[in-house]
Amino acid sequence: MSLSIEEVRKIAQLARIKLSPAEEKRHAETISTVLEFVAQLNEVDTDGVEPTAQVTGLEDVSRADVSRDCAHKKELLAQMPQVENNLLKVPAVFKDEVI
Repeated sequence: MSLSIEEVRKIAQLARIKLSPAEEKRHAETISTVLEFVAQLNEVDTDGVEPTAQVTGLEDVSRADVSRDCAHKKELLAQMPQVENNLLKVPAVFKDEVI
């Protein structure tokens, strides 16, 4: 699968990065190479092969996601560019507005 320059521009726009014409061409070529390799992998016969997430036998150690009070909350919020109701305001990911 070959990626066009227009598709690279769209990906760059979605990622909010600016690319020079030389970078657009280079990324079109490298991404196309990766997609061609993935296409080759899709042709491999995997019938009867069990799905594998990892092979070491190690297990993930996790803890409960519990909210805790922060002793430095006021100092941290004072450093933030935008705060509302003691919460940090950040730019929206999918819109050009702050939520």
